[in-house]
Order: sequence, then structure tokens, then C-alpha cells
Amino acid sequence: MNNPKASTSTSTSTSTSTTTILFFIVVFLFSSSSAFNITRLLGQKPDFSSLNDLLTRTKLSDEINRRQTITVLALDNAAVSSLSSQPLDVVKKILSVHVILDYYDVEKITKLGVSNKTSVLTTLFQASGAAVDQQGFLDVSLVNEGEIAFGSAAKGGALNSKLVKTVAEQPYNISVLQITAPIRVPGIDSGSPPSAPPPHKAETPSAAPVPAPKKSPVKAPAPSKKPVAPAPSKKPVAPAPSEKSDAPAPAEDGADSPVAAAPVSDGPTAAAPVADAPVSDLPTGSAPEGQVVDATKDVTGGAASRMAAGAGLAAALVSCLVVII
Repeated sequence: MNNPKASTSTSTSTSTSTTTILFFIVVFLFSSSSAFNITRLLGQKPDFSSLNDLLTRTKLSDEINRRQTITVLALDNAAVSSLSSQPLDVVKKILSVHVILDYYDVEKITKLGVSNKTSVLTTLFQASGAAVDQQGFLDVSLVNEGEIAFGSAAKGGALNSKLVKTVAEQPYNISVLQITAPIRVPGIDSGSPPSAPPPHKAETPSAAPVPAPKKSPVKAPAPSKKPVAPAPSKKPVAPAPSEKSDAPAPAEDGADSPVAAAPVSDGPTAAAPVADAPVSDLPTGSAPEGQVVDATKDVTGGAASRMAAGAGLAAALVSCLVVII
């Protein structure tokens, strides 16, 4: 027969062994999933209470605790106060730059600075995907006489913060190192790095002023198809010779008989008769020499008188035509 007490004892021991194994499995998984807790580490350091509060509010503490190996560049209460005026999302970006995705204690990071003039380290901000260009990287360099300095690797960044001391550490999992000031990252508050100033453009000559369009001249009225004759002048253009004035006939060597010019009127005027010079009664053949000369003078004087009379008639005709037109 089977002993019931022995069966009960065997079952109890088996259950205990199973429970123990499950307990160790849970502990192992928990320790594997979270090798440290940044909030608990900083909770033991009153000088870093403000930083611990910001890590909790921005949820960065959860992201840090999910990592296996990490280095936190910690700011004490005085140094972190300069971030209090920034929006919480900007504070999260700035603090994520202070989390290096590898384990560095003081000894390891000092060797890094000595062996290399400048080393570049990757931060949690780079892993977030929000970094632009080199904003998610840090420059580490040895300055002065053995001092370790940190600065942004982004364009325009500077080594503005220095290593102070170790705050807390769990070898090969987490190292908390104190630094003097927040690392300044150009453009992190706007999401993009400051762009370089645009190249200076040569000044282009200003365009010549365009004159305002001139108004088109007013066209003169079109001439009438039928020509309009000018109004006749009331006064004759050429003055009429006086009726009583005697036009002296040009005579050479004192002509004996002057000839009177015909009067000119506004109407058509007939040609005035011109008196012939008196003909000498003396026969031509028997005339003395002195008389022949006088007769010649008389003939010449008569021709000149006729020319003067013709000129007067022509002037009268012109005056009449002007009046008629």
C-alpha cells in the first residue's frame, strides 16, 4: 500500500521548488529589463532634486530606465535653474542632450579626452529622431590642464560645460557625472539649427523711373471741306492815290510838260488818256540843231508819262482784286 503521508510530502516539496524557480525567473527578468532607476539614484542626492523632478515631468526618467548602459550628465539645483523659463518640451530636448548612450565613468572619459583631441558622443536626443544635423551629438575634449569639457557638435556650438565629479554609478550600467552648466545647443529651442547668413548679394542698380504717359495732344478740328475765303478787308491794302495829286513825270534835264496821273477809284477804272507831246511845226529837214534836240526830249517825256500811267492802272486793278476776293 502506498503511504499517503509520503505522497503529500512529495507534492509539497515539488510546489515549493516550482514557486522558487518562478520567483528567480521574475527577479531575473525584472533586473534585466531595468538594471537601474535614475529617480531612485537622484532621490538620494538633495542637490539634484530639481533635476530629478524635471526628468520625471518630461518622462525622460522612463526612457533612461529602459536603457542597459547609459551616462547622465547631471546639473545641480543652481545650474538647472537656468532652464526654468523654458517650455517643458524644450527642457526635455535640452536634458536629453545630457544623456549619453554609453557608459562613461570619470576614468574612461578622461582617457577618451587624452587619447583624442576631440571625441563625438551620441546622445538620447539623437535617438529620439527630433535632432537636426549634429544637434544630437556631443563634443568631448581635454582643455587647459587636464579638464574635460563638453559642448554641442552642432554648427555654432562651444565647449561651455566642464566635468566636476561623479554623483552615482553602477559599473557598466549607469554613470551619473556632474557638470558645471547646461550644454548649449544652437537652434534646439526652435527645432532647427541657426542657418548661416545668406551671401551678400551685389546691389542691383535701381530701375530708371518710368515717365508718366503724356496725354495725347488735342487734335485740331478737321478743316472744312469747302474752303472759306477770308473776309474782305474794309480798308484797301494799297492806298489809293489822291485825286488831285499830280504825279510828276520823270524828265531828263527838266522836262517841259508834267503829266497828271489818272485818279484811282474802288471800281473798275478806265485807262486815262495820255496827252501826246506837242509836235513841232518845223519841218524836220530844215530844223535847226537846237530844236531837234528839244523835240527828242519831248518824245522821251511822253513815253515816260505813259509808263507811269500804266503802273498806276496796274495798282488800281490789284486793289480791286483784293477787295473782290
